[in-house]
Amino acid sequence: MSRRRTVLHAAAALTAAIALPAARAQSAPFKVGLILPMTGPFASTGKQAEAGAKLWLAQNGAVAAGRRIELILKDDAGVADTTRRIAQELIVNDKVDVLVGFGLTPLALATAPIATQGKTPMVVTAAATSVITAQSPWIVRTSFTLPQVTVPIADWAAKNGVKKAVTFVADYGPGLDAEKFFKSQFLLNHGEMAAEIRSPLRGPDFAPFLQKVADLKPDAVFVFLPSGQGTAFMKQFSERGLDKAGVRLIATGDVTDDDILNEMGDVALGVVTSHHYSAAHPSATNKTFVQAFEAANRFRPNFMAVGAYDGLRVIAKALQATQGKGGGEALLGAMKGQVFESPRGPVLIDAQTRDIVQDVYIRKVERVAALGNQLYNVEFDVQKAVKDPGKAK
Repeated sequence: MSRRRTVLHAAAALTAAIALPAARAQSAPFKVGLILPMTGPFASTGKQAEAGAKLWLAQNGAVAAGRRIELILKDDAGVADTTRRIAQELIVNDKVDVLVGFGLTPLALATAPIATQGKTPMVVTAAATSVITAQSPWIVRTSFTLPQVTVPIADWAAKNGVKKAVTFVADYGPGLDAEKFFKSQFLLNHGEMAAEIRSPLRGPDFAPFLQKVADLKPDAVFVFLPSGQGTAFMKQFSERGLDKAGVRLIATGDVTDDDILNEMGDVALGVVTSHHYSAAHPSATNKTFVQAFEAANRFRPNFMAVGAYDGLRVIAKALQATQGKGGGEALLGAMKGQVFESPRGPVLIDAQTRDIVQDVYIRKVERVAALGNQLYNVEFDVQKAVKDPGKAK
């Protein structure tokens, strides 16, 4: 009997010894490396994304499946070489479980090989060039793609009296996507393209390009610019008198970004855009989100905030699905196929492409009396469950 008791005690001790490291591993912090441009010309993107990520944790709790979610925020200032170095340090030194953020396409592209090498899931919450998810099997996107939001406005323009158009885009990946897909869809709808104009990504002076638009006298100019450049563009558009000359301005929602819309003033009134999110989106989920976001931050959320808010949701739900084990492949697998109600509306993370499928809205800038007589992008039409056109074929 004594011998049997000794054997049982030894077996119990061995079981405990094996279970203890597993329990410790499960209770260890789950580290999220959040890489954003917090300084430099695209700091507004970082400010919005950080606030969105933190709000999700504040509302839903920073613990999933028994593990505390720890955000490690790093500023890349919008410089790709810095992003690459930070990503490597986060994986090697900080042992992060997932990388998140990426305010511009070059930053996401610079990190893709690092994610692949480190077998670390990488959630893109802002960058919007179509090819990003194809650069690494470890990338999941919760933002949008430029083709996704461009094709609907090209369709709308052709159906609403725009026969001759000019494209005006920032000269980098998303801009080239927007130019390509607007042109192909507009021509498919029997429109005429008068010119394709590109401005430099950093420090652009729009005046000479806008003069060219004025000289061409199109029915409309289609514009894509990265978030934050819309105010300067709208000011110069007005100064050149293009609005009074009858040139209609149509754009993706980056141009009339919620974060800067009120700074633009009346020149923005009536501008029609297509995008996946507006702070005025009339759902109960969004009203709750906007109210909580403004209470926490004293500024209005934009699409960058929603991308990061949903990014943290996708990560936390994947961690729950793996019962706290995390781990690169398991975590990535649990992100694929998620379906949920976002402040922007219903979304799906496509299991095959790892890209987002979502509704895209046609909106017009209006003053909304019920919302303090401020400027908002008011939705009046929608295309449901839009896939990235670059992957839909």
